[in-house]
Amino acid sequence: MKKKIVVLVLVTLLATALFAQGQAEKSGPTAEKPLVLRYAHMNPASSPNGLQATYFADKVAEKTGGAIKIEVYPASQLGSISEMAEAVSMGSIALHHNTYGGLQPLLNDLGLFDTPYLYRDVDHLLKATDPETSPALMELNQKLIDTRNVRILYSFYFGTRELTANFPVYSPADLAGKKIRAIPSPIYLAAVEGMGAVAVPIDWSEVPVALSTGVADGQENPVSTLVTSNIYEVQKYAMMTDHIMGSEPVVINEKVWQSLSDDHKQIFREVARETRDWASNYVQENEAKDVQTLKDKGMTIITAADGLKVDEFRSSVSKVVDERFGEAWGKYYEMIHAIK
Repeated sequence: MKKKIVVLVLVTLLATALFAQGQAEKSGPTAEKPLVLRYAHMNPASSPNGLQATYFADKVAEKTGGAIKIEVYPASQLGSISEMAEAVSMGSIALHHNTYGGLQPLLNDLGLFDTPYLYRDVDHLLKATDPETSPALMELNQKLIDTRNVRILYSFYFGTRELTANFPVYSPADLAGKKIRAIPSPIYLAAVEGMGAVAVPIDWSEVPVALSTGVADGQENPVSTLVTSNIYEVQKYAMMTDHIMGSEPVVINEKVWQSLSDDHKQIFREVARETRDWASNYVQENEAKDVQTLKDKGMTIITAADGLKVDEFRSSVSKVVDERFGEAWGKYYEMIHAIK
């Protein structure tokens, strides 16, 4: 009888322990045993793009009570931009930000969101690249999820791209035969070739050396990037062509996303909106200051008031883009133009 009681007690204790373990597993990560996710990107940690990644990671940790820890790896520590995009698809990296053109290896149609001279203003840009409300992006985000196991969480304004070189440029004719670095994606190659130059696809991590050695004569990026990456050390002129108003999508591996609890998914959505607004405002508030910094560092800034023929660039680039992508992306352009 006593043996039966002892056995019964032991069975009860074991069952209780297993139940408690099961409940703990169901409850998900905790501050003591957090879920650790890797967020990799190509920018310096001090850049607006890098700061927003840190902002996102910090807010997620705060709002989950430390249950989710996001480790940020800036400056291409975990690979080139194309390698990091593929790593998110494979699941070895959980989160990543890139240009839309930089994500074309995952889904070619995403490049349309980096089409030159597409958006009326920053507000239009952010509406067109909102994965929860933009008809065009909602459709393509679902394709990205279905085909590559990657989801776009949010997009933030990271600046308007300008041209730099070691010689003054006023029109597309001035770029004939000149080698300009382009992001290795079709839409960026089209933009640079439409500007009249020879497009040289080079990963961002290799750009400073390419410019200093003459592999490329120039490049194009927002003024914030020109400042934080010290482009003024290897380029003398910045032309305010305003050719691509860009937002950067932040993506997450779909399996990681689906593994989150409903509460944690909601926190990610809330933090995504907050980070989008914070980063977009930060960039806009600092653009004029960044231009002044470039001047202070010795760069000559050429604007329309100085004779820069922006309309010629717009016409030339738009012609090339329409020839290469108009038929394939026409319906998406109509969706974007219809956004109020």
